[in-house]
Amino acid sequence: MPEWRKDPVVDRWVAVSTERAKRPTDYRPPLEQKKQERCPLCEGHEGDTPPEVLAFRKPGSEPNRPGWWVRVVPNKFPACRVEEDNKMIRKDIYYTWCGVGAHEVIVETTDHEPNLINQTEWQVAEVIWAWRARSLDLRRDTRLKYISIFKNKGSVAGASLEHAHSQLIAIPMVPAEIKEELAGVRAYREERGRCVYCDVWQHEAATGERVVVEANHFISFVPYAARFPFEMWILPKKHQRDFADIDEAGVRDLAYVLRESLRRLAWTVYDPPYNLVLHTCPVNDGAGEDYHWHIEILPRLTIIAGFELGTGYYINPTPPEMAAAALREAGKWCSEVISAVQEVRAGV
Repeated sequence: MPEWRKDPVVDRWVAVSTERAKRPTDYRPPLEQKKQERCPLCEGHEGDTPPEVLAFRKPGSEPNRPGWWVRVVPNKFPACRVEEDNKMIRKDIYYTWCGVGAHEVIVETTDHEPNLINQTEWQVAEVIWAWRARSLDLRRDTRLKYISIFKNKGSVAGASLEHAHSQLIAIPMVPAEIKEELAGVRAYREERGRCVYCDVWQHEAATGERVVVEANHFISFVPYAARFPFEMWILPKKHQRDFADIDEAGVRDLAYVLRESLRRLAWTVYDPPYNLVLHTCPVNDGAGEDYHWHIEILPRLTIIAGFELGTGYYINPTPPEMAAAALREAGKWCSEVISAVQEVRAGV
C-alpha cells in the first residue's frame, strides 16, 4: 500500500509508492543531443568568458590563457551583480530589492565533458576546493547573507552548456528553504538536545537499509522521505555548520563519496539529468549555529506537476529502500567489471 513519509527536519510529507513501485529499468531519461557550436568553457576559448576570478593553473601560465585545470568566471548573463546597490524600494504593497549579489560559473575541467563521474577523484577534489575558496572570498562582502552552490546536469535539469560546470549565486537574503531547515534543526535540538542531521546519518549507518556509499568522514544515503526517485543526501559525519570549514581529509573523502554516488546513479538509471545543491549555513547573519551542512542530489526522473506545485509535497514512485539497494548493487557490479578489466590488462 502507498504510505506518507515525513521529512525529519522540515514539515514536508512525501507519498511513497510501494504497490506499483517503479524499478530502475522503468526509467528512460531523454538522450542529450550533442551540441556542435563553439564551447566558451573549453580550454583555448578563455576569451569567450568574462575574466577569471579564480583559476588553478600550471606554474608560469598566464591568467585567462590555457594552462588551468579548474577555472571560475563571472556568469556572462548573471542573475545578480556585485556592483548593484544593496537597497530595498517599496511601492505601495510591493517591495523591490536591487539585484546585488554574485553569480559565478565553476568550470570543472578542461575536457568538454558534462559529467563529474568521468573525472578523477583528484579533479573532483579540486572542484570542491574551488567551491570553498569562492565561498570564503565572497562572504567578505557583508551585504551577502547566503552562498548557494549548485550543479545542473542535463538540459532537463536546467543546464544550458554541456561542458562540466557548477554555479555559485551569492545573495543578500537567506532562502526560505534554508530558514525552514534552520527552524527544524532548532526545534529538534530544543526537544531532544541533539542535531537532527547527526541523528539521521547515524540511524542510516546503523541500519544500512538506505546507505549508498560510506567513508571515514562522509556518508551518502537515500533519505527516508525522498522526494525524487534515487534522491541522495551526502552528510559529513562530523557536526559541521559551514561547508567552508571542510579540511583536506574531508575534501578527499567527499570527492570519493560524491563521485561514487554519481557513478552509481549513472549506472543504475541510465545517467539521468540531475540537480546537485549544497545546503550550508548563512553568512554574515549570525544564524545557523546548530546547522549541519550537506549535499542533496536530485535526479530529474519524474515531472513536478500540479500536486507538488500546489502543496509542496511530493509523490515518489520508487521506495527509497528499493533505490538504495539498486545503487549498492550497481557499485558491486562496477567493481567486478573494473577488477576483470584490470586482470585482463595485467595478463596482457
